Amino acid sequence: MLIADSLTFEIGKRSLVKDISFSIRPGELLIILGANGAGKSSLFRLLSGEKMPTRGHIQLHGKEIAAYTVAELALKRGVLNQQNIVNMAFTVMEIVMMGRYPHYSNSPAVKDIEIAQQVMELTGVIDFADRSYLTLSGGEQQRVQLARVLAQIWDVPNALLLMDEPVASLDLQYQQQTLAIAKMLSKRGFMVVSILHDINLAGQYADRIIMLKNGRKWYDGTAAEVLSSKNIYDVFEINSDVYTNPRTLKHFFIPRNVSLNINSQ
Repeated sequence: MLIADSLTFEIGKRSLVKDISFSIRPGELLIILGANGAGKSSLFRLLSGEKMPTRGHIQLHGKEIAAYTVAELALKRGVLNQQNIVNMAFTVMEIVMMGRYPHYSNSPAVKDIEIAQQVMELTGVIDFADRSYLTLSGGEQQRVQLARVLAQIWDVPNALLLMDEPVASLDLQYQQQTLAIAKMLSKRGFMVVSILHDINLAGQYADRIIMLKNGRKWYDGTAAEVLSSKNIYDVFEINSDVYTNPRTLKHFFIPRNVSLNINSQ
């Protein structure tokens, strides 16, 4: 279980995260929504252990996240960042195998190689295994990074998967596939937390949605509970209509047209 208790994160006199509390259990996919500057990335860095809160606590499986060593934490949670800088011409297989580093000392076992191949199949990058990572498109690189993170936690019960804008550089097919993978992992008992900008994708895949504004948690609940025209306006300041797909019972929104008047001089 992941517990965030009264998290506050300040830089100087500016509060980027303000008194946020929530928990997530194994088997749950939580999606965090909010406009630019809402505090999503700062909250993500706190949850991953990259930053320590100014006030408040984070517990992972009953232990303060700050109490884990780097090696211990690598065996409990995987982090998919929005940007992953690689300057050397590693092959795709080498990048994905990096995810298995926490699981062996000198050389990978057969199991490690099998897991790497399995997650490359799942993410659709197996055909790139011998290619240089640097020759891939941005979307292809993002799928390789997803495979790397999946390889890291694939055989870890109740692992935590953190994903920061995982579909930002992907086309429609792989946006759906990536979130379908996240949903599948949650059904296998993983805890999955993902930051998204796309409200409709959140409504389609999330078990639970947290909506942030000005560093605070404004709404927390299922898509049916939080995706309303009023709440979307409160958080994003855009007028919209929210509907329920009668076939899937999933919620989706359609933004209303924005009219601008330009006065010529």
